[in-house]
Amino acid sequence: MKISKDALRAARQLFRACSDANGKMHGSRIKRVVKLVGEKKPRNYQAILTAFLRLVRLEVEKRSARVESAVELTTPVRDQLRADLQRKFGDDLSIEFYLNPALLGGMRVRVGSQVWDGSVRAKLDALREKVA
Repeated sequence: MKISKDALRAARQLFRACSDANGKMHGSRIKRVVKLVGEKKPRNYQAILTAFLRLVRLEVEKRSARVESAVELTTPVRDQLRADLQRKFGDDLSIEFYLNPALLGGMRVRVGSQVWDGSVRAKLDALREKVA
């Protein structure tokens, strides 16, 4: 569904209303906005809610990190990685660690739409592309 400029503008205003001065989102405000828009049903309310929920989803993704490694990371490495990521992205960043043997070595870190891939698999794929 194509979202009109007016619906997108309204969704952005609602999204800004759900965050505090520090930019932190509040779940209670999000629920209240969705409930009010659903009850009042303004013009294009479905498009407004679609755009609003997309903005919320993107914000949640920016606040969560996924760390994949080929081998189990030691506690000091996890703690250092957690400290570095939280320093860069904020203290409210949630971090999940996963084991992915397909990486062969190294690790891949994803925060929102940003990906840092230092895995052996990625380097081999890049080398294969250069040679081919």
